[in-house]
Amino acid sequence: MSGTLRIIGLAAMGLLLSGCVTQEKYNALKLDRDRYAEQLATAQSEASSANARADALQRQIDAIANSGNSKDAMILNLTKENGDLQARLAELNAKYQEALNRPVGVAALPEALSNELSQFARQNPDLVEFDASRGIVKFKSDVTFATGDAELTAKAREVIARFATILNSSAAAQYELLVAGHTDNQPVRNPQTLAKGHKDNWYLSAHRAISVASALIGDRVSPSRLGVVGYADQHPVASNGSESGRAQNRRVEVLILPTTVRGQSVAGNNTPAAPKPANKMNKDGTVDSRPAMNK
Repeated sequence: MSGTLRIIGLAAMGLLLSGCVTQEKYNALKLDRDRYAEQLATAQSEASSANARADALQRQIDAIANSGNSKDAMILNLTKENGDLQARLAELNAKYQEALNRPVGVAALPEALSNELSQFARQNPDLVEFDASRGIVKFKSDVTFATGDAELTAKAREVIARFATILNSSAAAQYELLVAGHTDNQPVRNPQTLAKGHKDNWYLSAHRAISVASALIGDRVSPSRLGVVGYADQHPVASNGSESGRAQNRRVEVLILPTTVRGQSVAGNNTPAAPKPANKMNKDGTVDSRPAMNK
């Protein structure tokens, strides 16, 4: 109790004992004393809380000040990473466009390899097409992936394993590969698709390309040979005005680039097996021909 409150209390007691005040005045003085005591306690509590908040704020300020150098380093590192990714994407886009611009009628790959890939496509016409003039193997999305999902079907995995054997052969092992995912122009609306993280056609096309690339890596194709891109609906090969055209646009292409892998000599079938991914990504299906289904 403060000195002021003690004086009030003693004064009130003295007045009561001397008979100079009534009981009502004494009660009023006592209420005043209690109110002052409560106000003092509240003020002390608020002051303590304010001090604690001030201390916490000061610690945060000190932490920010002390981490200035590391934050600058992080920003610099992220900036460099973004620049590297942009450069890599530009390089892949240039290679993709170069493949599309190859003259039709001229085989892009050696005859023996082109013949083997043509035979591979003929053996799997429901899943695969081969464009010999551009060196592009196309996997048809509607049969490569389960409806409403982008995880490879069992049949597609078997076909990709055979494809990987060709890619690892001496005729093809020196070439780089670009896996490009494509969709039609129908927006992603299926709640189950959205819940799996396929927010739009960009995500969908990229996830499908990753799915095929992961299967190739699991079948001994070196990751150093692979680039992966998703183009959404930006490179249609047919009109999106019909279901048959949209089906053609839903595809994953593997481009066999006429460039050798940089910085290493590529072995054929003796390439060490790459570890299989621990977790498979839940991929998405595209628009189904049945009217009730959408992305």
